Amino acid sequence: MNLTCIIIEDEPLARNLLTEYIAMISTLELLESFSNPVKALDFLRTREPDILFLDVQMPEITGISLLKILKTKPIVILTTAYSEYAIEGYELDVTDYLLKPITFERFLKAVEKATDRLADPGNSSAKGTTIREEAPATLQPIDYLFVKDGTRHVKLRLNEIRFIKGLKDYIAIHTPKGKITTLQRLKTLEEQLPASHFVRVHHSYIVALEWIDIIDRDSVQIGETVIPVSDTYRKAFKAIIDQKHLDNLGH
Repeated sequence: MNLTCIIIEDEPLARNLLTEYIAMISTLELLESFSNPVKALDFLRTREPDILFLDVQMPEITGISLLKILKTKPIVILTTAYSEYAIEGYELDVTDYLLKPITFERFLKAVEKATDRLADPGNSSAKGTTIREEAPATLQPIDYLFVKDGTRHVKLRLNEIRFIKGLKDYIAIHTPKGKITTLQRLKTLEEQLPASHFVRVHHSYIVALEWIDIIDRDSVQIGETVIPVSDTYRKAFKAIIDQKHLDNLGH
C-alpha cells in the first residue's frame, strides 16, 4: 500500500530527520513539509494526505489545537518531547505518539500501525495502543503547576491564570490574586499548558480562553487589560475561536 504524508514540525533538525525516515520507506510519499502550521492548514483545506506527522508544540498554533480545527483528519502521528500530551492526543483519535528523539525503529512501527489502520479502518486494535504503552499508567491531565517565586515554589491552579506576559528570561503570570514573576522562558511554560485552554496570541503573551471578555481584530481584553494579537498569531487564534463557537452551537 502506497501512502502519502506531510510533516508539520517547526524544529529544522526534527523535520529533516522525519524527511530522511520517510525517504527510507518505499511505500511513503512526502507531499510537503511545513515549519509553519498555519500554512499547513491552508494546504490541508485542499489536499488530503493519508498520514500527518504532527509536532505538538509550535509557536503559531499547537498541534493539538490544529487537530481540533481540522474538519477532515488524516491518520495522525504526533511527535513531541513531552509525554503529558499523550492522553489528550488519544482522545483526539491520534493513531500513534512518538517521543523525541525518535529512532527509525520506533518510526517504522508507527508507520506500520498507520498502514494497518488505513487498510482496516474498523479495526480498533490499530488505534491508540502505543500511546497507552508509552504514557505512564498514572498519567492524568494536570490542573496546576508549581512556579518559583523568589525562594518559594508556589502552587498555581491553571484555572486561576488569566494571562501570561513574557519579559525576556522572565514571565509574569497574572491571576485574580495578583501577579507572580518567575525566572522562566515563555515557550517553556507554554509547553506545560493544555492547548485546549491556553493560546499564544503574541510573541510576548499567552491568554486563557475562559478569561477573555472581549475579542477585537487586533487585541483581546481580559478584565481591564488589553492584550495585543499580532499578525503572526491572528489567523490561528481566529480559527480556534471560530471552532469554539461551532462547538458551543453543537451543544
